[in-house]
Amino acid sequence: MGDCKNGYFLPTYTSDASPFAFDDRRFSKHVHDNVHGNIYLDRLSLKFIDTEQFQRLRDLKQLGLTYMVYPGAVHSRFEHSLGVYWLASEAVNRLKTCQGLELGIESFDLQTVKLAGLLHDVGHGPFSHMFEREFLPRVCDGIKWSHEDMSLKMIDYIVDEHSIDIDSACLKKVKEMIVASEEGKSVSSDEKQFLYDIVANGRNGIDVDKFDYIERDTRACGLGCNFQFQRLMETMCVIDNEICYRAKEYLTIHKLFSTRADLHRTVYMHPKVKAIELMVVDALIKANDHLQIASHIDEPAQYWKLDDTIVKRIETSTHQDLEESRNLIRRIRRRDIYQFCNEFAVPKEKLEHFKNVTSQDIICSQNSDAHLNEEDVIVTNVKIDLASGRNNPLERISFFQDYDSFEKFTINDYRVSHLLPACYQDMMVRVYTRKPELVKAVSEAFENFQMKTYGKKTQVHATPEKKKRLSYYQQ
Repeated sequence: MGDCKNGYFLPTYTSDASPFAFDDRRFSKHVHDNVHGNIYLDRLSLKFIDTEQFQRLRDLKQLGLTYMVYPGAVHSRFEHSLGVYWLASEAVNRLKTCQGLELGIESFDLQTVKLAGLLHDVGHGPFSHMFEREFLPRVCDGIKWSHEDMSLKMIDYIVDEHSIDIDSACLKKVKEMIVASEEGKSVSSDEKQFLYDIVANGRNGIDVDKFDYIERDTRACGLGCNFQFQRLMETMCVIDNEICYRAKEYLTIHKLFSTRADLHRTVYMHPKVKAIELMVVDALIKANDHLQIASHIDEPAQYWKLDDTIVKRIETSTHQDLEESRNLIRRIRRRDIYQFCNEFAVPKEKLEHFKNVTSQDIICSQNSDAHLNEEDVIVTNVKIDLASGRNNPLERISFFQDYDSFEKFTINDYRVSHLLPACYQDMMVRVYTRKPELVKAVSEAFENFQMKTYGKKTQVHATPEKKKRLSYYQQ
């Protein structure tokens, strides 16, 4: 297949006349990525990359507003997309080297998987998941919208707008691979079903998208990572049209999911990160009527113009209609953010029938001398799991014994270690207030709610007294 360098296989370039063959070096471009080293971009992929719609990803931070807490987390969806493109290529090349004859992997397959990796996030909105999960549900009640579906629309728009010559069968499979992880999505053929496991794996959750963002995000935030995706890339094997892994890598795969959960707990769902997100969401909601933000979510021709710079646009505007939004952005700049009051973990025995806590629940639990209004309180219900809800994600993974094996099987975790978790999901309930002077009243109402609901305080510790005493607390 090619040379091996730093644990990665470099592709061999040929002069094959097929449009899906490896490109000659004269027609490809290589860039240096800080995670994966040299990445080689083929001609067709460059046609997508060199468009304003794809270049827009440079202005979408991978981790949204996390950089306000972790200063190094300023990497973008652009570099992540290149990383997923490259790992998708490496995965196909690895399978082709080891099982190419029996699997019938062709250049067409390689091209479709690479493009799926490259374009899987082209439909993300400003500040990534915050736009989809926090902003849109509050301005478009009942709407069913996902960045994956928007990616499909954006791909069609890019192809038409820039007259990209791409085989229709290739384009169809690329789009199927991007939404392969979404429930209810089907593919057009069972042939080479294993290819759909590479970019967005709906079968068991192991895919190169996770490989890249876990490695990239931990580096950017200055955190250690004991998960090595290279081991899984080197040991995967296709059995019965499914990518399987050596049984001895069970704990390596567990580290994949546990590292992802740790990132959610310490980075993506960090209490102050969420506080700032809540403020930006409020600012966007107040600006929505004037800027017509939500009106663009179904029109790629307008949607691609939305990116993280919308906050700067609000901040520097002098329009009267944006004054409230502008003041919220300035509060963030001055670190006068919404106050995180406290949190508690839902008891394990209550998880199955847990119902999301609302601001109204807290208001109804306030002391008689408090005067809290619903707009003073924000409650967030934070779910952190191992990617399969309350189930063990490793139960969905097929393993094989060694490279002479032709049978796949599942493994129960108790056969591997008794130190593995018995519960696979946490639910955290957090309460914030928009006004610093209300921390004490909100904290007391939050404690009253816990007593009323569970008969005890389930929070780890009380809200710090200095937060309760000061009318303004500088973060």
